[in-house]
Amino acid sequence: MKKKFAAVLLTGIMACVPVLTGCSNGNTETAGGSAQNVSDQEAADQAAALIDAIYVQQRTEDTDEQCAQAKAAWDALTEAQKELVEGENADPDYFGRDTGDASRDDPRNQDDIGENEILVVSFGTSFNDSRVDDIKGIEDAIQAANPGWSVRRAFTAQIIINHVQARDGEFIDNMDQALERAVKNGVKNLVIQPTHLMHGAEYDELMESVEAYKDQFDIVKVAEPLLGEVGSDVTVVNADKEAVAKALTEAAVKEAGYDSLDAAKEAGVAFVFMGHGTSHTAKVSYSQMQSQMAELGYDNVFIGTVEGEPEETSCEAVMDAVGQAGYRQVILRPLMVVAGDHANNDMAGEDADSWLSMFRASGKFDSVDVQIIGLGSIETVQKLYVEHTAEAMGR
Repeated sequence: MKKKFAAVLLTGIMACVPVLTGCSNGNTETAGGSAQNVSDQEAADQAAALIDAIYVQQRTEDTDEQCAQAKAAWDALTEAQKELVEGENADPDYFGRDTGDASRDDPRNQDDIGENEILVVSFGTSFNDSRVDDIKGIEDAIQAANPGWSVRRAFTAQIIINHVQARDGEFIDNMDQALERAVKNGVKNLVIQPTHLMHGAEYDELMESVEAYKDQFDIVKVAEPLLGEVGSDVTVVNADKEAVAKALTEAAVKEAGYDSLDAAKEAGVAFVFMGHGTSHTAKVSYSQMQSQMAELGYDNVFIGTVEGEPEETSCEAVMDAVGQAGYRQVILRPLMVVAGDHANNDMAGEDADSWLSMFRASGKFDSVDVQIIGLGSIETVQKLYVEHTAEAMGR
């Protein structure tokens, strides 16, 4: 933890909220009724400790109460105190950043599911507009294509579930909760559609959860993630990768105001699509996407990753490749299903280590712009998920 108070406060987390109820004026009442002065920094550190306590991947029996306490602590702060909030993961943006209207979303955690369920599993995002446009967009498309089935949602990131619950009061199921809900509702036929990009670490974790519950259903099918099978080396591409490459590039070109990719190329414009990256063996998928772009003749399209894995997808490597190819204008866009934290911060953020900042600071380019739009909002991509679900059903 960054603040000296945090370690102590986490041990007494259940007692923090009463302390904060009067901190807007710097005074509070102790259990014995005597006044105790609480500095602005102490009040901010107490709130930070409560936020850090729910910034965890494990749900416990205390999680719901801790989420409520963290939000109550934040709400009790003055505007000046909120600016001082800083913990290991806590900052003023945790509750203070405007990411859109959460009421537009549907957590899809209703009961009365029926015997046929499609469980759409996503990593998740705390960015409300992106959650609606990207994740809900995919879910809605799958529901529209399968009127006889109940589409439900699960997120694999408990950290994100806690964030959305604490800030917006929206309760989203994790994998265990969603599967337990399906069992309690008498679901017999369960189809699971991951919105993950590839067969990576998150997909592996999903399969472990499914394995623990599969005997409680008559039929369990797991559909392909967006890019389909991984393949053995960088040259292996498939119909899914081709469809995503075409859909993403077409959307980016249109958003940039060009009639075609060739027109953008003639204007000296390169498109850089930034994925997350991974140390998992599935990282070859990013190299395959670059191979796919080459096969399609998309010479001014480059694939990068936040994590820089594979190595040729690091920011420095991609900047060099774009510069050496002679392009002076760059448009950055996420190669991610959701335009969430990575897209808004790692790609388009104001900090010096964001891709936008580093591309601009390199001095190699005349202009660098961003498109903060997730794959999930593209209709062609939504249809691809619908097709994967249908294939899992044997249609």
